[in-house]
Amino acid sequence: MQSWFVLHARCTACGMRLQRGEDQDYWLGAYLLNFIVTEVLFAVLLVVVLVATWPNPPWGVVLYPFAKALWLMADLLFRPPGPADFAPERDAG
Repeated sequence: MQSWFVLHARCTACGMRLQRGEDQDYWLGAYLLNFIVTEVLFAVLLVVVLVATWPNPPWGVVLYPFAKALWLMADLLFRPPGPADFAPERDAG
């Protein structure tokens, strides 16, 4: 392996070709294996975070800003902004 993103054409120890002529099927299998390992690692990390922070997992910290921004986008599609949306905030006191 030259780097994490580029493979040698042959094994540096024994000289075996690393691309065996089955381009599509061979690399599709490697992609599938990579996808499965990534998803399993993500699931394990999620379970570890949930167990470590239970009974108050940090849902709001991770998801809330993105969910709020996406909901604002959807709301703006149906209800265009008006003058009140650009007015300065009033002090609570």
